[in-house]
Amino acid sequence: MTHSYWPENSPPQRRWSALVKEFSRHEWDIDVVTPVAHSPAGRRKDFSASGGRVLRRQSGPHGEKVHRVPFLPHGRRHLWRLIDQCFSAMWTVPIGLFTRPSDVVVVTVPSLPMMASGYVLSRLRRLPLVLEMRDAWPDLARDARLVQGSVKSLFEVFADFVQRRADLVVTVTDGFADVLRARGVKNVATISNGLHVDSLPVLPTPPLERDVLEVLYLGNHGESQNLETAIRASAMVGDRMHLHMVGSGSRKAGLQKLARELKAPVTFHPSLHGQDVLDRYSSADTCLVSLRDDWKSFETTIPSKTYEVLALGRHATAVVLGEAARLITEADGGDIVPNNPKVLADLWRSMADDRSRLVRTGSSRAWVQEHADYGVLSHRYMNLLLDLVARDGARA
Repeated sequence: MTHSYWPENSPPQRRWSALVKEFSRHEWDIDVVTPVAHSPAGRRKDFSASGGRVLRRQSGPHGEKVHRVPFLPHGRRHLWRLIDQCFSAMWTVPIGLFTRPSDVVVVTVPSLPMMASGYVLSRLRRLPLVLEMRDAWPDLARDARLVQGSVKSLFEVFADFVQRRADLVVTVTDGFADVLRARGVKNVATISNGLHVDSLPVLPTPPLERDVLEVLYLGNHGESQNLETAIRASAMVGDRMHLHMVGSGSRKAGLQKLARELKAPVTFHPSLHGQDVLDRYSSADTCLVSLRDDWKSFETTIPSKTYEVLALGRHATAVVLGEAARLITEADGGDIVPNNPKVLADLWRSMADDRSRLVRTGSSRAWVQEHADYGVLSHRYMNLLLDLVARDGARA
C-alpha cells in the first residue's frame, strides 16, 4: 500500500519499484494498492494509459498486480494534498479486501492516512502489518511546526499507536530506528534507500582544467533543503562557478527571486528523467546534497539522492548533519560543511582553485555496492518478511 507508484517518479515509487522487481525474481506474488498515477501537483493528464484507471487492476512492469484507487486533484497546498491522501486512503481498505490471498500487509509512509488504512486492512484480513517509515514521522511534523505545543497532538498519538502495534517497523536509517526503540517500539529493522548500482555508469573524472566550477543540485526545492544557503554562497563566489538547480518544489519561486536579487550564477531547470539526468550529472564537477540544520529529525535523515551521487562517483558537496554526514565520510564521497553561506563559498572557491579535490577513487561506488544496492537490500527485506510470516504462522 503506497500513495505513489509506477509510472510516477517519486522516492516511494523508485524504492518500491526496485524492491518489487527483486521480489518478483524470487517468484513472490505482489499486489500493489495505490492511487491512479498523477503528478505532485495532482494532475492526471501527465500520464498516459499506463497510469491506470480507477478501480481497475493492471499488470505492473515486474508482474505485480496494481489496483488503482481514485484521487482528488489537489495542487501543491499542504491542506489539499492531505485531503486527497485521506480520500485515496479511504478507498484502499475496500480494494485491499479483495486482492489475492496474502501473507503480509506492507504500508509505506509518509502518507499518514495510508498508515491508518494499512492498520485497518491488516486487522480486517488478520495479517501481520509491516509499517515502513521512510521519513522520521511524527518528529518531522513537530520540526516543521505542523504540530506545536508541549502536549502530544492527536497526530503524534496516532502515529505512536500504529508504530507500537505494527508487527514490524522498517526505517531507512539506523538513527531513526534507535529513536523508535527508545520509545518502546519493539520490532524495528533498517532497510536503507538504495539503487541498482549496475544500472548506473561510472562517470569520467571531471576535467582538471576548467574555468568555471560546475555545481549541480538535483532534487526537491522545498523547506527541508534550505537551498537559500547555496544560492547565497554562489553569489559570494561569483563568476568562478555556476550552480545548476534541477527540479521543482514549494520554494522554487522564492529561490528564483533570491537568485535574481543577488545576481547569483544560478540556472534553474525543470525536472529531468532518464538519460537527461545522467547527462546533467556528467557535466557537473560536484553535486550538492543539502538538508536544513535546525530540524532535529534531519540528524537521522539521509537524502535519497545521496546514494546516486556516490554510485556515479561524483564529488558530493554535503550540507548535512548526523547520519548523512557519517555515511558520506565513511564512503569517502566528498566534503561536509555546515549550513553557512560563507563556509560553503570558501569550499567552492578552494575546489575551483584545486580541481584535483574533485577526483574520486571509486570507494564511494564500492560502498554503495556493498551497503545500498537493491540486490543486497531486497534479500534483507525478504528475510525479514519470511521471519515475520513464520512467527505469525507459529502463533496461529
